Amino acid sequence: MSTGSCFLVDDDADDREIFAMALKKAHASYVCDMAKNGADAIKAMQESDIVPGYIFVDLNMPMISGKECVEAFKKIYRLADVPVIVYTTSSHPKDVEDIKNAGADHYLVKPNSFSALVGILEELLTKKELPFYIDANN
Repeated sequence: MSTGSCFLVDDDADDREIFAMALKKAHASYVCDMAKNGADAIKAMQESDIVPGYIFVDLNMPMISGKECVEAFKKIYRLADVPVIVYTTSSHPKDVEDIKNAGADHYLVKPNSFSALVGILEELLTKKELPFYIDANN
């Protein structure tokens, strides 16, 4: 498993760019492959032999939701041990419960500040023990 890489699935180009910048600041050696929707992400993971260190998935995307992505990734044998983190603006308890049941490792509410995102990524990338639900905005 490559711990120096991650895979981000997010339909918002600005969110992908901000995430990439925060990841670079949190850990300069990390690289991040990206997909702009769930269909592309699932196809990419099914057709390649890439094993990222972490997978981040936006919850609310058109066509294929983040929940469906999590479920699909967890069915790919080589990704079974890769931490999957849902990365979303939603803090709705039903979404949190659904994502936990889908098999995600963490539910991360998108922080309101760049520095908060950098801090959370630093903690995740150093394998610090974090709760399932992470909300730096509260």
